[in-house]
Amino acid sequence: MISIENVVKTYHQGNTRVRALDGVSLDLEKGEFVAVMGASGSGKSTMLQLLGGLDVPDSGSIIVEGTNLSSMSDDELTIFRRRHIGFVFQFFNLLPSLTVEENVALPLRLDRATPKHIQARVDAMLERVGLEGRQKHKPSELSGGEMQRVAVARAMVIEPKVLLADEPTGNLDSKTGDGILELIKEAVERSQQTVVMVTHDARAAAIGDRTVTIQDGRIVADTSARGARRRASAEAP
Repeated sequence: MISIENVVKTYHQGNTRVRALDGVSLDLEKGEFVAVMGASGSGKSTMLQLLGGLDVPDSGSIIVEGTNLSSMSDDELTIFRRRHIGFVFQFFNLLPSLTVEENVALPLRLDRATPKHIQARVDAMLERVGLEGRQKHKPSELSGGEMQRVAVARAMVIEPKVLLADEPTGNLDSKTGDGILELIKEAVERSQQTVVMVTHDARAAAIGDRTVTIQDGRIVADTSARGARRRASAEAP
């Protein structure tokens, strides 16, 4: 589904070169929920940006379902993101002047979908995230949890192949955050979407199938959460 091959990404900070990713290779399967952990500056957010086509590597390749993002033009990347990749951000990134349904509909409108298709998809997604009846509200009229549910609905309305989440529970209390994680988990189970979630929260990471840990731009651990849960269950009295 996703193949990252020997990816290097370097940034310049003044006269200093910082290697954010240093020869990273990683394969992700369709329908896999992968949590990426690491300290600030470890390179995990850089990996997410590259996976989403928001930036390109200095060397190496990123392939999503046979499409090499590293060799695409800016216009091609824009279209690919619009149709195949959903984003959920820590700070919601909703447009304050638009209603809930207008925010969710935005990716479909940008892709010039028909009004009938847009309305059907938006209604279905708002029902799935439990926000039916809130269509006409503006973001300022919602709680933090509701705003993140709108963000999840907007990310999933295009039925993306890949869902990328950057600290999606970072601004939420634990109960509300658990609800958001369940919504994301449902995307994996219902639609076999591949989810890559950057998080500092080990509790949030535990809901996934696999945890990848990055340190100083390199992968230092790659653990199956399913295997860990099976071992814990087997060792329980």
